[in-house]
Amino acid sequence: MGRTERQRRGWDLKTSDRLPLPGPGLTYLRNCAERQHEEQDQMTDTQVTWLTQESHDRLKAELDQLIANRPVIAAEINDRREEGDLRENGGYHAAREEQGQQEARIRQLQDLLNNAKVGEAPKQSGVALPGSVVKVYYNGDKSDSETFLIATRQEGVNDGKLEVYSPNSPLGGALIDAKVGETRSYKVPSGSTVEVTLVSAEPYHS
Repeated sequence: MGRTERQRRGWDLKTSDRLPLPGPGLTYLRNCAERQHEEQDQMTDTQVTWLTQESHDRLKAELDQLIANRPVIAAEINDRREEGDLRENGGYHAAREEQGQQEARIRQLQDLLNNAKVGEAPKQSGVALPGSVVKVYYNGDKSDSETFLIATRQEGVNDGKLEVYSPNSPLGGALIDAKVGETRSYKVPSGSTVEVTLVSAEPYHS
């Protein structure tokens, strides 16, 4: 597909710089634009994040552990500071870097949990909901299909085999409450409209 055709469909190849190239294909190009939009949205807006109770409890436990570990890191920094010249003190700088990473994660978790909507994973099939694994095809082309989870990346999908789209993203939001066989539409960042048809929806089991 040439550049003119890609422009007509509203896909921007420049958004692929953060993603591993799985090979040519319409779904990949469209997902680049979708992913960029989702990342920009998350950077600029505070949004409600859907979490299962299990994920909420796991993230809360991580937050509590990080907060409890603050005095340990502070003591490590103090011990390293007493060793002498800080300019050549690798242990001191390593401890400060660890502290910075820990504080960044604490802020991230606090923001996430403060804006989380906690609910159970869907128990029904046939309707696209947060926590559903869905199969779809695009623009009436059944060969251009994709399977992914409607959730957040905090839901713990780490096997690398399943894409995750937030319910707040254009694609995820368009599919919420859709029934099998139903066609919805959403806009990519360029302003073009993409049609997406729901083929199946099943509860996700980690």
